Amino acid sequence: MIPIEVLLVEDDQGDILLTREAFELNKVQNRLHVVNDGEQALAFLRREEGYENVPRPDLVLLDLNLPRMDGMEVLQEVKADAALRSIPVVILTTSEAEEDIVRSYQLHANAYVTKPVDFDQFIRVVRQIDNFFVTVVKLPNHGHRS
Repeated sequence: MIPIEVLLVEDDQGDILLTREAFELNKVQNRLHVVNDGEQALAFLRREEGYENVPRPDLVLLDLNLPRMDGMEVLQEVKADAALRSIPVVILTTSEAEEDIVRSYQLHANAYVTKPVDFDQFIRVVRQIDNFFVTVVKLPNHGHRS
């Protein structure tokens, strides 16, 4: 199986560590790239400002509560950009607010997942997201996968 490129947009170092650990525990071959705010996320996705040589992500895990540009703004930009809109975006956030869930889907998020507080549950959720998008769902070939 060809590894997929996953972009994690997260500013909480603990959640970044947990996500990395979930990938490692799952023996996932996928490559996890991390940026810490919304502006960095868009620069990474558009391969600008120091991100010129990064791979195009096959999947984005996006937190809503981000500095400099929040997750909703990032989602809106990604889904409005013809070159990026086909990349699946999973909202992975602590917010259980109904308005965040509704707005995320209105902005064409592919899934909305609330981060569990429990360590084991968090690991399980990240694994399930990864398994779903790697094993179950067919992702578009963006030129780096054969």
